[in-house]
Amino acid sequence: MNDLFAMAVWVATSDTRATRIAVTAYLAAQTSKLSPVMKKIRKGLLPVALLAVSFAPFTQAHSMPGYLVGGSSVEDRSGTAVVQRDGISLDEAVRRAEAQYRAKVVRTDVQDEDGRKVYVLKLLSEDGRVVTVRVDAATGRTR
Repeated sequence: MNDLFAMAVWVATSDTRATRIAVTAYLAAQTSKLSPVMKKIRKGLLPVALLAVSFAPFTQAHSMPGYLVGGSSVEDRSGTAVVQRDGISLDEAVRRAEAQYRAKVVRTDVQDEDGRKVYVLKLLSEDGRVVTVRVDAATGRTR
């Protein structure tokens, strides 16, 4: 490799056209010798690099603190405070219900049932049926 660098410097400082042509031919010959080697390296490194890149999101997600579910046997050892959510919002409940029932929400209501907040959603399907869905705001479960 040092020979190639020395040649390139020599060519850059040289003034004769014949020298430049000779060195260019030499460099082309060296490149053709390296081509099969580089092709083998690329074939071996490309799958390894793609595999390494594909695992990057999983390792990052695994190291991030998450929400603890009630009754979970998983302990939080991160040393950071874990913020638990208060359930789901009305917007999230509407989005989930529309996706689950493949219908449009036409009316929403928030009720208190035994001390728990419940979203009551009325959906209209494409065939004209009205479906009433109750979503527990704390857990996100439909009833």
